[in-house]
Amino acid sequence: MTAIHADIADPADRIGSFSKKALTASAVGYAMDGFDLLILGFMLRAISAELHLTPPQAGSLVTWTLVGAVVGGIAFGILSDYFGRVRVLTWTILLFAIFTGLGAFAQGYWDLLVYRTIAGLGLGGEFGIGMALVAEAWPARYRARGCTYVALGWQAGVLAAALITPLLLPLIGWRGMFLVGLIPGLVAFAVRWSVPEPEIFLERAKATRGTMPLGLLIKDAATTRISLGMLTLCAVQDFGYYGLMIWLPSYLSTRFGYTLTQSALWTAVTVLGMACGIWVFGQFADRVGRRPALLTFQAGAFIMVLVYSQLTGPTELLIGGAIMGVFVNGMLGGYGALLSELYPTEARATAENVLFNLGRGVGGFGPYVVGTLAATYSFAVAIALLAMIYLVDIAATFFLIPERKGVPLDRVA
Repeated sequence: MTAIHADIADPADRIGSFSKKALTASAVGYAMDGFDLLILGFMLRAISAELHLTPPQAGSLVTWTLVGAVVGGIAFGILSDYFGRVRVLTWTILLFAIFTGLGAFAQGYWDLLVYRTIAGLGLGGEFGIGMALVAEAWPARYRARGCTYVALGWQAGVLAAALITPLLLPLIGWRGMFLVGLIPGLVAFAVRWSVPEPEIFLERAKATRGTMPLGLLIKDAATTRISLGMLTLCAVQDFGYYGLMIWLPSYLSTRFGYTLTQSALWTAVTVLGMACGIWVFGQFADRVGRRPALLTFQAGAFIMVLVYSQLTGPTELLIGGAIMGVFVNGMLGGYGALLSELYPTEARATAENVLFNLGRGVGGFGPYVVGTLAATYSFAVAIALLAMIYLVDIAATFFLIPERKGVPLDRVA
């Protein structure tokens, strides 16, 4: 066994060079996802003005990027269980980089829509494949922490986009911003070039050649229950995240009269709370177990979303938003470790990407539901009702999800 894989052979020992390289590649890739989606949101007005897009056409650029991400996530997850984590991650980054760059040369709505959809295909593979790679590269005792560090990449990408885009967009325009969007992709590609395949994958690939990974998600009644549970957890996670984050600035401005700058600041504090929650969850889950950590954060999310809907003072909203963010998004990193532990190596990336991206598809309805409830009742009522979905989360965890803390990933003897 080569030295670069020595840390995998003894999972209780240490975090070695391969573990760190795998984490860096995966976290940078996931940061690229958050960065790209947020700069697109900032650029929509400028793109619409130059290309003469209608509001539905402008919105569809985001929608079809997400559609591409769901389809690409499922497809590339399956492919990575056949051909390897690092190899398929390289494919996704090349696809994303090429078609993000082509966006800078778009001449109208239809060619830009094609570029964004295909770029989304590459974007979608990042989460699940990166999580599977880190889970296989990190020692069992630190696995949840490693996966939460990948999830922190998204938050870093979002914050970077929020800081950089207002400064650069007036100087280089939306076409220049698409070229800037290439930078994290090129960095991720460079890092991945030096990362080998995890040895556990290479061992299992030889022993399970010809296995259909998608079928392993429902191979028996027990596994089907687990898959249903994880799909529920992923759907609630995305439904709550998109439902809150898309409407939070509007909620603050319409109910409390906040300016755009105030709404952005209060929302940014909530995002920082989410990043803190992801980090805390990883530490907590590695110490007490996956189920206790999930149930604690789910209960916290239910309570804090309900409490937040009743807050009125600016200081209360600032502090309450940060605490709510800790619980609402803290669970994100835990899904990477848990999914990796619940499924065998030959279906691990498939499970990560298929279940998470199907959940993302369901979660995409979050902004629509919150908007409909807000129009019928009020934003405060809509946010209070949103808290109810975390009760579904608690039930799914309690009845469908087994504990896997510290369990070694399957290996060939």
